[in-house]
Amino acid sequence: MPEPSTVALWVVLALLVVFTGVAISRAIRIVPQATAVIVQRLGRYHRTLDAGLHFLIPFIDKVRATVDLREQVVSFPPQPVITSDNLVVSIDTVIYFQPTDPKAAVYEIANYIQGIEQLTVTTLRNVIGSLDLEQTLTSRDQINGQLRGVLDDATGRWGIRVNRVELKAIDPPASVQDSMEKQMRAERDRRAAILNAEGVKQSQILTAEGEKQAQILRAEGTAQAAILEAQGEAKAILRVFDAIHTGNPDSKLLAYQYLQMLPQIAQGESNKMWIVPTELTQALQGIGAALGPHGPSGTGSLDGPPVGTAGGFDHADEVEVDEPSLEDPAKALARARREAAGAAKEAEESTRAARRRGLGASQPGPGPTEPGPAPAAEPEMPDEPTE
Repeated sequence: MPEPSTVALWVVLALLVVFTGVAISRAIRIVPQATAVIVQRLGRYHRTLDAGLHFLIPFIDKVRATVDLREQVVSFPPQPVITSDNLVVSIDTVIYFQPTDPKAAVYEIANYIQGIEQLTVTTLRNVIGSLDLEQTLTSRDQINGQLRGVLDDATGRWGIRVNRVELKAIDPPASVQDSMEKQMRAERDRRAAILNAEGVKQSQILTAEGEKQAQILRAEGTAQAAILEAQGEAKAILRVFDAIHTGNPDSKLLAYQYLQMLPQIAQGESNKMWIVPTELTQALQGIGAALGPHGPSGTGSLDGPPVGTAGGFDHADEVEVDEPSLEDPAKALARARREAAGAAKEAEESTRAARRRGLGASQPGPGPTEPGPAPAAEPEMPDEPTE
């Protein structure tokens, strides 16, 4: 069994080893990067340890606080704020700050994060209280700048630098949100209606321009067509006029052509009345005078004067005329006279019937002592030549 003195010695040696270990651990201090350590000696501020290896006096120097020098981000809970138009909005804020003086951050304020939060809330209420809801929603940059200026000025003596202040969310009341949505929807509908009206306006303008151009082109085409048609008719008339003057027709041929066109005048299903022209008797008298007394072989025949005479062509070798196969003049004349007499009689009967109907509708007929209207004298027709 060991002696008591030996046991006491071992105990003392053990305590000495423990004391030495604790003293060494307190004397040696390794500070990491971007960290500051506040050291107090005998209860008073002694120095600030930067990054690296440092030696302290055990049981005399004591570490007061360790300060993180990196930029920190703190998000505060939503805060109710009243605007100038008496609306309560809930605002979330985010603060970006960085300690620049570890000694001031430790000794000037007990909890700088809590101090920044309360200062942010009070400053935010002062700033938002001078703005209405619309300005609050649209002036975030202005609010952030004012908050940052006030916070940076107040936290400077705390050894804190506020880098940025951001409004994370601005939540108006539910009723206000509903009204804002309705207003936004109405504004969008108004813009859509304006854009639709602008589109319709442009479409109508383009349509009108297109119709205008089409009408102009159509009118120009019609004018060109009319000009060309008039020029063609003018050329045709000149050709016919030149041909007639070159052929030098006499009155007998013209009268015969006139009689041939009379039946075509009376043709047609809708013709109920046929007016006999006054030139008919003259034409018939001319043909009768040409063919009646002398006959086809006399001087009044349809054959014109010989070529080279006063009534014929001046130059027989310049115009070549094919001999047409014509109907016998006497038969044609008799048929034309019969058709003309029938047409004249029918026209006279139609005229009498129209007069009777007109007189019967407007006034009573003549009395027994008053004679009726005298019948119109029929035009004199020359005697038909005997075949």
